[in-house]
Formats: sequence, structure tokens, C-alpha cells
Amino acid sequence: MMKNTLSVIVITKNEEDRISRCLSSVTHIADEIIVFDSGSTDKTVEIAKQFTDKLFVTDWQGYGIQKQRALDKAACDWVLSIDADEEVDSKLAQEITSLLNQDVIEHNAYKVRWKNIIFGKPTRFGRTARACTRLFRRHGSRFDGAIVHEKVLFEGETGVIKKGFLNHYSIRDFEHLLYKNRLYAVLMAEKKFAKGKKSYGIPLAVLRGLITFIQIYVFRLGFLDGGRGLLYAVIYAQYTFNKYAGLWSLEQQSKQ
Repeated sequence: MMKNTLSVIVITKNEEDRISRCLSSVTHIADEIIVFDSGSTDKTVEIAKQFTDKLFVTDWQGYGIQKQRALDKAACDWVLSIDADEEVDSKLAQEITSLLNQDVIEHNAYKVRWKNIIFGKPTRFGRTARACTRLFRRHGSRFDGAIVHEKVLFEGETGVIKKGFLNHYSIRDFEHLLYKNRLYAVLMAEKKFAKGKKSYGIPLAVLRGLITFIQIYVFRLGFLDGGRGLLYAVIYAQYTFNKYAGLWSLEQQSKQ
């Protein structure tokens, strides 16, 4: 048993093909697993119940609000927030266990490294290995209310767990890839519009997309991942363009 207890929180909707892998990866390190489902019509809830009795079905008001609902139910010292399409690998699990067994833990939150799994194979470059904040003290932490790309808020600096990965199985197939590209672009456009952000026109949206491609494919060495690296760079560049083109379209609609 770890000196500091751990709650794992997961939000779900129609994740029957991925939720078992996700929850299986944390059962041996979690003191409790909390799942918040927003109306799955498949077997997600049934499968999740095999791992926890702390399962709640609610409406959907956005990622930030849903994760805060899950956080509100957590009772342990620390919280690990992961998505249903993610998996804690064995090395990361060991590092989390080692950290939470310390008498004094330096930071209030920790980033973990991400590894994208694209069509069954991991990518090593591009946006893989960027760190995201997922492990944090429960007391004093909260999620913002963002509808998408939510952030956990806390006091102090963030540490980094440098060993192990959070494997990210984001893409089921090419159709699902295009669906997510469109969905997140629309949501981010709406988020930026609500905050009063400006698109500065379609030409700049094109330029932003090109810059994104160069960043991922060239500067972050995405080309070393072969066809998967090229596909990911193109798709993410397209997402960037769609996001700002969507913002521009909302600006035009507001003027009518």
C-alpha cells in the first residue's frame, strides 16, 4: 500500500472497445477508480462496472465540467486523470507508485509523457513524448470549465515523470480520425470565439496550418515516423486550419 493514496478518474461515452484496456492498466495502482459516463449506448458502463462500483451516468456539459464532477467524487490524496483511449504503461505505473511512496513529494502536480499509437504502432516523434499534466494532489486542484482541451488548475510548479508513457490510442480508423479532426476543430473554434479571440482571416488560417505541419514534421522530427508521421502532421495541420477557419466563419455569422 502506498503512503499516499490514489484516485483514478475517467470520463467515458461509447468506449466499449477501449475502456477495459484503460482501466486494466491502473487497477494495481489505484485505491479507487471513478468513472463518469455521459450516456453510452454500447457496453461501456457494463464493462466499467467490472473494475469499479464508483460509476456515475450524467448529462454532458463539456470536458472540463465532466472531469470536475469526477474530481468532486474523489477521496484520495492524489488524483490521476486519464482518458478512456489511454493506457498507463508498466514503467509509468512503477514511477507513479515510487513517487506516491515518498514521505515528501516536491510538487503539487506532475506531467507524464504521451505516446501516440497510430493504427496499432507507436510513433516516436512529432507530438509524441510531449508531457501533459495528469497527476496532481486532490486538495487545492480543480479543472477549468472548458468545453474542450480542459486544464487542471493548482498552485505551484509542475514536476515531470520522465520514465514511462501514457499510451494514447486516439484513432480507431481513418473515418474516426476525420470525425475527431472535425469535432475538435469546431469545439475549439467555438471556445476561441466565446473568449473573443480573432481569426485574422482565412489566409492566416492557411499559414497557421502550414506552420503546424512544419513544426510537427520537421522540427519535431515527425518524418522519422514514416507514413504515420506524415499522416499525423498533415491531419494536425488540417485541424489547425479548420479551427481558425471555423473561428472566421463564426465571426462572419455574428455580423449578419
